[in-house]
Amino acid sequence: MEYTKLGNTGLDVSRICLGCMGFGDANKWVHPWVLDEENSRPVIQKALELGINFFDTANVYSLGASEEYLGRALKDYANRDEIVIATKVFSRMHEGPNGAGLSRKAIMSEIDKSLQRLGTDYVDLYQIHRWDYNTPIEETMEALHDLVKIGKVRYIGASAMYAWQFQKALHVAEKNNWTRFVSMQNHLNLLYREEEREMLPLCREEGIGVIPYSPLASGRLTRDLEQSTLRSETDQIQKSKYDSTMNTDRVIIERVAEMAGRYGVPRAQIATAWILQKSPVSAPIIGATKIAHLEDAVQALDVKLTAEDVAFLEEPYVPHPVVGAN
Repeated sequence: MEYTKLGNTGLDVSRICLGCMGFGDANKWVHPWVLDEENSRPVIQKALELGINFFDTANVYSLGASEEYLGRALKDYANRDEIVIATKVFSRMHEGPNGAGLSRKAIMSEIDKSLQRLGTDYVDLYQIHRWDYNTPIEETMEALHDLVKIGKVRYIGASAMYAWQFQKALHVAEKNNWTRFVSMQNHLNLLYREEEREMLPLCREEGIGVIPYSPLASGRLTRDLEQSTLRSETDQIQKSKYDSTMNTDRVIIERVAEMAGRYGVPRAQIATAWILQKSPVSAPIIGATKIAHLEDAVQALDVKLTAEDVAFLEEPYVPHPVVGAN
């Protein structure tokens, strides 16, 4: 395993982050393909054996079940002082006017619930899951700053927004001498590269660590488009992200397959190797639900693409509609 600093911080994270959206209770979540607790534990244990110390979840994943499963597994298998737990806040967790969002009330309530589910007294990285158009960013940033100061949170990050919004949040924090975001969890892969226009340059300039989600485009970069899985057949979010650009994406998927043939590795390793070389990516979030997914991700660290390889993979890309930022 390789390790890197998360952005400008002194925090050491593995170059592969295990995404835990795929662990949870199918009865509480929109994805019927998630692993229950019994089946998620071996994946988490294997991640630790491979040297992964970075785990990402969210309060909304299976309405808290993902946090619960992750917390119990880490308590049994890991040294908390070496583990970096990231979770997120924003999405609706209960009915009523204060059941979602980034108000001070919501943030203060949800961090305590996440800590209880995770079985820990602090979160290493607390991220806003989306931009809240109904709450002043000043209120959100001060509440997050207070969580850091009272020790419930070590670092704060953001996810899936427009670059102007992220810059505004950074400016508000700097102006008021509050804690700044240290990371951006955004949508980035060979099929979706719109973040290269503004967000990645902003993060490079500000020293922000990038931890992209969907590095394999929900599996579409790992197989022919004609092949299907339970997730590809039932994941409506995946369909909304990629179905409309399927025809233009096909040639990129074919080039990933060709490159995998040249290197003699699975396609997932090529797609992961591509995102690992993209600056300023710290660690892609791999949503592994099988041991093989983890092994492919870690082995991708040994795949060193040349500049010519990268150009070959990137050349067919055409502009895509923005997906992720609200």
